[in-house]
Amino acid sequence: MTKNFDVVVLGGGPGGYVAAIRASQLGKKVAVVEEDKMGGVCLNKGCIPTKALLKSASAVHEIKEMKSLGIEVELKSLNAAQAIKRANDISGKISKGVEFLMKKNKIEIVRGRGEFTNPKTLMVKNNKESFEVTATNFIIATGAGYKTFPGLEHDGKRLIGAWEALKLDKLPKSIGIIGAGAIGVEFAYFWNAFGVDVHIFELQNHLLPVEDIDSSLEIEKAYKSYGIKMSLGVESISAKSGATDVTFTVKVKGKEEKVKFEMGLIAVGMTGNVDNIGLDKAGINSERGFIKVNGFNQTNVSHIYAIGDVSGPPLLAHAASHEGVLAAEHLSGEKVHAIDKKNIPGCTYCMPQVASVGYTEQELKEKKIPYKVGKLPFMANGKAVASNEREGHVKVLLGEHGELLGGHIVGAHATELIHELTLFKTMEGIDEEVFATVHPHPTLGEWVAEAFMAAKNRALNY
Repeated sequence: MTKNFDVVVLGGGPGGYVAAIRASQLGKKVAVVEEDKMGGVCLNKGCIPTKALLKSASAVHEIKEMKSLGIEVELKSLNAAQAIKRANDISGKISKGVEFLMKKNKIEIVRGRGEFTNPKTLMVKNNKESFEVTATNFIIATGAGYKTFPGLEHDGKRLIGAWEALKLDKLPKSIGIIGAGAIGVEFAYFWNAFGVDVHIFELQNHLLPVEDIDSSLEIEKAYKSYGIKMSLGVESISAKSGATDVTFTVKVKGKEEKVKFEMGLIAVGMTGNVDNIGLDKAGINSERGFIKVNGFNQTNVSHIYAIGDVSGPPLLAHAASHEGVLAAEHLSGEKVHAIDKKNIPGCTYCMPQVASVGYTEQELKEKKIPYKVGKLPFMANGKAVASNEREGHVKVLLGEHGELLGGHIVGAHATELIHELTLFKTMEGIDEEVFATVHPHPTLGEWVAEAFMAAKNRALNY
């Protein structure tokens, strides 16, 4: 049996299912090949369930602050199992919603694992059968998996990754986290709020090392106040699982020490799912664990595209979705523009939240690009003070013509506030346009405009 389509998408994650919908909207006969639940890692084992857990964690902190707001409450107990069950239940419901979207858009879900047998054909296998699927165009959206190094391998029991962390029905008393990117920092926030003794280890000198240094320092300050331990700038680290604990061997300033925890989280990055999908048989080039693509997410085989994590950084769900739209439109002959990856925002959902777009200040210094800084703390913002959300700041980096080179927000709603800066940067706006835009008061968002003013020495409220 052979099934024929105009477009076949390999993978039903946030990039794959969005690509399928857009291709269908453009009149294509579309199928998605998926062996697991629709929604991919983001929906089932990443973005959505972790945000549900972080809501539970932030509620713990909010309860502790209620007394200052004139509300007398008591935190009776913490039920991590219920928080984790809620997170996974939410994922299940939304996954079904994605399946409904496929049906609504007349997209066939082909159940099974797909592997290219030649540039025009996928062999799909499931528990019941195997069959061929052919298409005029293919979009590879297989996502990414854990990255490991010698001495840093998951065993799925005591040395776990983020996916196993979401399935823990009982939290450990102590956990060591290797890696201070978004995954490590977010899980540290949740576990700490639920009473786990947390210790983060990072080879770089700061938490969230890809962010602007001022953002990193703000999170380090907050985490120190929560009682989260941090070992930053370590020279080397390895982890070994035992019968009842795990041992981290850490080298700091030339001195080696061993630290024991009940469990360990390895969060040292991801690599593309490029194995066992037949790239060699399709003639598709890959490099360093990712499929090579051009600005329109085409591979070297022109009728085959690759989007999302499998096509390389930034490994973000919203980047995958946008690339899915781009690929679907490009293969359909629509006029499209290549994505400027400096206009893709990054978000970390700890508390305070971190969001950014464009260059960091350290990058501008390295590239010797002239810039001006506008930075305002939320502790000087009326709405932030009234809402008891004073942590963090807005920081903008402006070029010689008032254009936004980089925007960085740390605060209670940073991941919502970044949209204005992202749109502004994409539209290639200049500071005068922000000055001419009336921002409502009192809001946290007015601090975005005030930061632009501060960069030009004309701040009115700070």
